[in-house]
Amino acid sequence: MSAPETVQAGISLTRLPNGLTVATETIPGVETATLGVWVAAGSRHEREAEHGLSHLIEHMAFKGTARRTARQIAEDIENVGGDINAATSTEFTSYTSRVLGTDADLAVDVLGDILTNSLFDATELGREKNVILQEYASIEDSPDEAVGDAFMEIAFAGQAIGRPILGRPDTIASFEADMIRAFMAREYTPARMVFAAAGQVDHARVVDAVSRALGGIPGAQAPEPSAGTYTGGERRLPRRLEQANLMIGLPGVSFRDPAYFATHIFAQALGGGLTSRLWHEVRETRGLAYSIDAFHWPFTDCGLFGIGAGTSAADLPGLVEVVIETSRAAAAGIEPVELARARAQLKVAMLAALETPGGRIDRAARQLLAWGRVIPAEETIARVDAVTVEEVRAAGARTLAGPPALAAIGPIKGLQPLAEIAAALGR
Repeated sequence: MSAPETVQAGISLTRLPNGLTVATETIPGVETATLGVWVAAGSRHEREAEHGLSHLIEHMAFKGTARRTARQIAEDIENVGGDINAATSTEFTSYTSRVLGTDADLAVDVLGDILTNSLFDATELGREKNVILQEYASIEDSPDEAVGDAFMEIAFAGQAIGRPILGRPDTIASFEADMIRAFMAREYTPARMVFAAAGQVDHARVVDAVSRALGGIPGAQAPEPSAGTYTGGERRLPRRLEQANLMIGLPGVSFRDPAYFATHIFAQALGGGLTSRLWHEVRETRGLAYSIDAFHWPFTDCGLFGIGAGTSAADLPGLVEVVIETSRAAAAGIEPVELARARAQLKVAMLAALETPGGRIDRAARQLLAWGRVIPAEETIARVDAVTVEEVRAAGARTLAGPPALAAIGPIKGLQPLAEIAAALGR
């Protein structure tokens, strides 16, 4: 049995000989175990011909191994009342399961099996590629989702970090089993992997199970992805729709940047709730949109700040004017009461996520991959509380000084030129 090497923020940690980290947290009173593998490899790690491959791998993980058919994978988990899932993002892919604590060893074995023994059968591969093509088509038919993909692509033009996670029909259709195996051998390396578990779990037992399931993956050095560089620009997609969907972007910051929390708080105060400035001006005072929000998406080495809304063709120019006016006013004059409210909202969101085993393992895995340690909640709260009004205003001013990115879809003929928007923002 294996003892933890360290304990951080109540989480026991052990690094296997091949470099994979195991993190567990026993939660009294919880009878289930939530556990999974996080890999620091996502869509930004794909080469151009691999666009969409990370997402396909996530799908194919459940389509059969040397030991289990696709049906048996599902039955082994669901026969004990559990569930199993996976998700792909720009920088991470995760494979998770939730079972009774007494069945944790089984879940570890299944997760290890799909990551190390998947067959990638040609028939299953063809079927799943067709499923993803249907998923792609559904996004194309959903303006609010299509504009989001266009937004990322134009904000990080010509870069993997900006490409849609699903891929494109031509790349999706081109994928073969050997491409999947080559990508996983290159990117799914133990040093980039964390196995995290929380709930009714025993650290030593989980470590032993993970050692059997994943300890045989060769320890190798994965290549670093290309640095993400915000570019700005525009993409206009005129379509015969009832509403115009619009996203205006500006450069954000990495979650490693000292200004990360100030930028996040600026986004929250500007458009993060029913008391935010944008909601009040756009929705409550002028009725220009059903909803509007501001957001900040941080990545390892860059970030993206954005504002999104949907409105009628007639109201689109006015909406843009109000967004610009409100954003400039916020950057110049965020008040202490707004800062206090945004701080409280961020803290509630963070602490609420930690009230579930799933939220706890997600935090542990992501922080270990990003920082090499688990950051105590108290430390994060202290950093949020330390942000000043002056720092938030400075973060807002710096954000608005960047070149804008614009993505719009629908009846957008009246939308202002990008140069006019940039000038109004103060560029």
